[in-house]
Formats: sequence, structure tokens, C-alpha cells
Amino acid sequence: MHETTSIGNSEDSILSLPLAKEQAQEQAARHNLTFEGPAADFFEGALLGNGGLGVVLTTRPDAVMLHFGHNNVWDIRIAEQHAEEIMTFKEVYKRFEALPAELAQLMDNPWYREYCEMAGDNYSKSYPRPMPCGSLLLRYDRRTAEVLGHTLHIGDGRCTVEFLVQGKRAVLEVFVDAVQDRLWMSVCNSANGEALSLFHEARLIPDPNTPSVFPPAVIDVDPVAGVLSFTQVLPCVEAPEVPYSGYEQDKAFRLAVRIAGAVPSAGGEGDRLSIADTGSGFSACAELWEGHRTVIQQAAAQMHPPELSGYTDARQRTNDKWLEYWECSSVSLEDEYLERVWYRNLYFLNCSVREGVTCPGLFANWSYGSIGSEWHGDYHMNYNTQQPFWVAFSSNHLDKHLPYADMVDHVLPVSQQWARDYYGLRGAYFPHSAYPVEMTMMPYPVPHWGWEVCETPWTVQSLWWHYLYSMDEAFLRSRAFQPIREAVRFMADYMQRPEARGPRWNDDCYHIFPTVVPELYEIAPGFARNSDGLIDLTLTKFIFHAFIRACAVLGLEEAEDGLLAEVQEILNQFPEYPTAESNAGQVFVSVAGENPEVVYNVPVPLATVFPGEEHGLHSSPEEYQTAVESYRNHRNEGGNELVFQALAGARLGILDLERFKRQIAYCLLPNGTCTDRVLMSGGRYPDTADFDFMSRMGVWFENFSLPAVINECLLQSYNGVLRFFPNWPEQQRAEFRSLRAVGGFLVSAAFEAGEVQWIEVFSEAGADLSFYIPWAYGAECTGDSVGRQICTGGTGTLQTVAGETLRIVKHSRK
Repeated sequence: MHETTSIGNSEDSILSLPLAKEQAQEQAARHNLTFEGPAADFFEGALLGNGGLGVVLTTRPDAVMLHFGHNNVWDIRIAEQHAEEIMTFKEVYKRFEALPAELAQLMDNPWYREYCEMAGDNYSKSYPRPMPCGSLLLRYDRRTAEVLGHTLHIGDGRCTVEFLVQGKRAVLEVFVDAVQDRLWMSVCNSANGEALSLFHEARLIPDPNTPSVFPPAVIDVDPVAGVLSFTQVLPCVEAPEVPYSGYEQDKAFRLAVRIAGAVPSAGGEGDRLSIADTGSGFSACAELWEGHRTVIQQAAAQMHPPELSGYTDARQRTNDKWLEYWECSSVSLEDEYLERVWYRNLYFLNCSVREGVTCPGLFANWSYGSIGSEWHGDYHMNYNTQQPFWVAFSSNHLDKHLPYADMVDHVLPVSQQWARDYYGLRGAYFPHSAYPVEMTMMPYPVPHWGWEVCETPWTVQSLWWHYLYSMDEAFLRSRAFQPIREAVRFMADYMQRPEARGPRWNDDCYHIFPTVVPELYEIAPGFARNSDGLIDLTLTKFIFHAFIRACAVLGLEEAEDGLLAEVQEILNQFPEYPTAESNAGQVFVSVAGENPEVVYNVPVPLATVFPGEEHGLHSSPEEYQTAVESYRNHRNEGGNELVFQALAGARLGILDLERFKRQIAYCLLPNGTCTDRVLMSGGRYPDTADFDFMSRMGVWFENFSLPAVINECLLQSYNGVLRFFPNWPEQQRAEFRSLRAVGGFLVSAAFEAGEVQWIEVFSEAGADLSFYIPWAYGAECTGDSVGRQICTGGTGTLQTVAGETLRIVKHSRK
């Protein structure tokens, strides 16, 4: 299956070490994606990218078509009307209190119906949205050439397209430069590597759904340089003046392609070039520039792709970058399907997100026409935006989380403003939806989803995870602490409001009221389902405890004494989690009084397991049983559970991996990504629902987090104690290298014949290491600082030194 290295332990037994770093790329390459025949549809095409630039390569019987997108390129227009009509939270709350509790639904009230239409008017516009960056069509003569299929090489980020050209096999190689926003292409004879000609025409096509109010794209043809290009202005105003003269905040992008052997089009068309057979074969480079309009327009004449002689160097640096990426962590699993899921989705993650580039929205950096525009392709804070970054921690790709931290910085000012001006409270109320464009108000202030209080602690949760998994105090101080504190300030104020405490509640607790259960009840008449949502409570408790610990780490207890006292008081009088009796026993429900048979869209009853991280294999038997029965009782209509629900199952050690694999297969698209598909009607979906209605909306960025589920089956550390192979079949072999754990540890281990074979832990920060001992007679631990220690009992604890590696093996009774 793979090569191993052998070392001797203290008793001279032979151990198998995990994949060497240089082997990780080879392991990834085992899971290339191959498509036979033409792949003409967007969702059949190969996905390429460097975290900024994204390209979808499709093949037609007559042409290769490449669709370009970029995380930085958006239609930046934004509607921000009705600021005065939206009123304040207190004013709207009083209106709600005055409405009859006997209403079947609030939408039956004319005022509320009209208010929601007004408050949702801005969001009903088609903008902002990711802006597709055009397409490149390379036409070939199908009388002499036939496409056979393509292979996406995930080990090094290449796509090869196989052709028959006059009876000879030829291959088109395409890759996105890992360092610059360039796409490189070349054609050669498959047998001997000689350069071949294939295409006879190139055409650059602005996106067909470019808004008609935009200034038309400016297309340039330079046959002498062999360059074809177009420049598209992105106005900042909703309806640009005619004739257009430009605005200060406008942006633009320019797409250009340099082609060897290009000559003027035989038909004289101004948007294409003919490609002559010069005997030196086909090679080309496309490049995308984006930024402020004046910069792009003024420098357009100099914005030509590089000389094609740079192909080899670009190929080498791109390979080096992919090698560096795969060296961060690796797995070798007897279950080949799960191994494939792990490597392919981490490939897609690397293509779609990168430090220093705008945080991706729902559909990342791949778009064309209306694909990628649903819900503005924006940031949804009730799981969609958070989920794709769950994989960054355990997979040891912390840099992939930094664009998310940038996004939090971006939305923090408007969130503080909303807390102050709308709620009249301190801190920051983070939005239900947000855009990577300048905002002066909440994009979606409609109460029935805009009042989801859980989104405030949820938005900042992963900032604390970043610290826990890295132990990077500089990050905690400079990037994480302020947003966490602002979220805590808001939640403390919100729970101390007169409406959230007092005689009406018949207890001394501080309540979260009103709130909205994600994707379920909206605002109910009489607020019947709008207090103390399970996910609100568990995430608020999480972020309160994170704040307390952050203050201790940073030495800020005195500076934050007042807020710390408030937080502790609230925690001392915290509401109980809502439960109900199901046929299987007590289960968590999303809100008090709920029927446990309700059909959910988001797996809210599992929130205390994940993302709340309060319950799991470490819990008391009673709490664990309630969490397990909640998982087994849960009914989900599909779309928002593929990663979410499975991750909770893994945390509980009860995830059925065979069923998990079948669900992945159900959601799988021809391009290798998983879409969101419906699982059942009876909730929000009627019996006549199209179960595939979300499949063509775009490439679902959130599902690239599937490897996080597999990681949790191999290693868990969320409670600060490492647990090995907690959800792995006894008779299946598995090993992993450099999965990241809480405490700043990089962990490697192997499992075979129902037993952990060995463990290796590298300590980045010198934190104390705690682990559940997986052997009956204890663990033998060796390292520079610990020497040789025997740990027995349920858990072992070792003091570590930054930079050292600890080796842990089974201790025999002798």
C-alpha cells in the first residue's frame, strides 16, 4: 500500500512510521479525478485554482471552454435603502408584543407582512454577488481531433485533456499558477512529448449575465503580441449614469491571454484570434488582473501575460507549492473511499481559499452566468460561512482560516454599529448575511432570520479555536480578542435586558430572548418559539468561557474585571438546555416545548456536541446518553447536514461510516464536489419538491470540510485531551501524519488489528500534553524532556518542551 520507515523503541520492537512528507504528494495523486468523453457542462468540468483565481475547464466536442472567477472580484453595487423605516429593535419588539398571540403566523398580520417586504427589499436585489470574469474558448477542428476525456491531477494541481489528433494521441496540459493569477496551457504528443498544434481559434467572451447597466466590456486584440483581452468596469452605484464617466470607488478586472502562433481572425471579428500551425505547437497563458478601476484602466496597455517561455518555471513553482501543501498532513486509510474524500476535498480547499485574498462566499471562486449567484453568494452566519473552515484546524492548514479572520474584521464595524444603533447595546451583533463590500447597515434586517442571536457567538468561535490549535498568543491578542470581547459584550447586555429576566420567567436565570432557531420557526406569535434556543445557549456558553480563558492568557483580568464579573454572574444563572421525551428517551430539542419529531434543516439538537463542544465521549453517562439519543432521533430534511450532522456523530463515536459514504455518494457531482441535496419532505419541503434543486446553484464551498469528519474519526482533542481512533472500525487499518490538535500539537498515529500501534506527537508550543491511554496496561512515553515514562490509568499527562517530539507506544506488563 505504501512505504514505511522503521525505528526501534526502547525494547527494540519495530514500529511503522507514518508517510514521509515527500510521500504525501504521491498519496494525494492516487486520487486523481478522471472524466471520460466531453465534459461540456459546468459541473462536469475540472476545478482549478490558487485560492484567488478559480477556473472551470470544460470540454466540448468542438472546443475547450475555460470559465474564470476570482474571490476578489464582485459586483460591488449594494442597496441600502429604508434605514429610517427599519426602526430600532425596541420599536419592532413593542409592535410584536402588541400582536395577537392567537395568530397562526405573524405573516397573517398586514403590518408585519409589509414590514418584512420593506426590510427585505435591499436583499431582494441581485447584487452584490461574485462577478464571473469571462470565458476563454479554444476551438479545434472536430474533423481531425476528438476529445477523449480529462484527468484532474490533485497532487500537483494540473488538468490533462486527452485528444486523438489525426489518429495520434495528444494531451493538453493546463494548470493555475500557484503564485500568480495565471493559467498556463500547452499541447504535446502523448507518445514522445513533441509539441503539437490543436486549436485554430481563440475567443474571449465576457460573462453573458453581465448587468446591462454596466459599461460594455472593452475588448482588445493585439495580433502582433498574440494577445487577446477584455476589460470590465464594476461600478459602485446601482444605476451608473449614461454616458458613464466613472466613480471614485469603482473597480474593474482585465482578462488577457497570450497565444503562440496567434494571427488576426480570418473573418475579421474583433473578439478572437486565429491560431496558425507554426510547427512549434500550442502554448498559451491567460492572466487576470483586478483592483480599482483607474489602476486597471490606466495600466491596461501594459497588462499582457508573460512570455510563454516562462511555462517550465511556472510549472515547477506550482508543483513546489502543492508539495508544500500536501506536506502539512496526510492520511493512509484502508477505506479507500474515505481516503479519496479526504484528499480531493483538501485539494478543492486549496484551490478556493488563500491568505491575503477575500474570504470566499457560498460558492467560492467558480462562477459563470447565474451559477454562484444564489443568496448573493454571500456570507451566511448560521453555519454556511463557518463550516468550510472547520477543516483548517485538524488538517493542519491554519493559514486557510486567516481569510475568515479577515472577514470578521471586515464585518466588525457594521456589527458594532448595529449593536449600538439598532439594539442600543454594547459590543457587536454579527449579521445573518454579509458581503465583502463596504456596508453601512445590515444587508438582511428582517426579524424572522435577522434575529438569530446564535450568529454572534458563532461568528467569533473559530477565532478562539485558532488560538487553541496554535497556542499563538500574538494571534489571540491582535486578531481574536477584540471580536470575541465585542460578541461577549453584546450577549451580556442582551441577556441582562429587563425583558430577558424577572418575574415573567419564574426563575433567576438570564435568558436569551427573543431569538430565532436557524432555518425553522422565524418569529412566532407570542414569541412561542423564540427564547433560549439550544444553539444560542451552547454557543453563548462557549464564547463566555473562551473570553474568561483569553483574559487569563493575556493577563487582562484586571482590565476586563467588570465584564468578567457580568459573564460569571450570567453563567451562574444560566438557563437549562431544552429537552423533550422521544420514543427513545430524553433528547435535546432546539427550543422548549418542541415536538422531538420535528424535521430540521440545520441539526440544531446536536449543537451541544458540535459546535458547542460541551458533550461528547468525555461526558457523564447521563449526558452522553441524551446526546446519543438526540443524534439518533434527529430528522433532517437535507442541504445543511452533510458535514455538520456527521461531525457530531463522529464526536460521539457513533458515526456509521458506511452510511456516511453513501450519503456522500448521493451528493456527489461529476466534478468531484458534493452539493447540498434534499433528504426528506415533511419539513419545509413539500412532497413534490425537487430534491436536486440546489445542485446547479454553484460549487458548495462549505462541503470541502468533509475531511474534518474523517479527522474526528481518527483523532479528537476538542476537550484538551487527545483521543485516538474514536470512531474507526476495529478491523480496518488507518494511519495519519501531522493532524493538528488542541494545544499546538502535531499528531501522528497508526491503527491496525483493533489496536493503536504507535503515537508520535510534536509539540509546537510546549503545552502540557494530556491523552486517553489506548492500552490496558499503560503507555510508554519517550522524549527529550520526559526521558522514559510509563503512564497508566485512563489518561496520561506529560510536560512538553516547544520543538520536541514525543513517542508513545504500548507498555507491556513485563
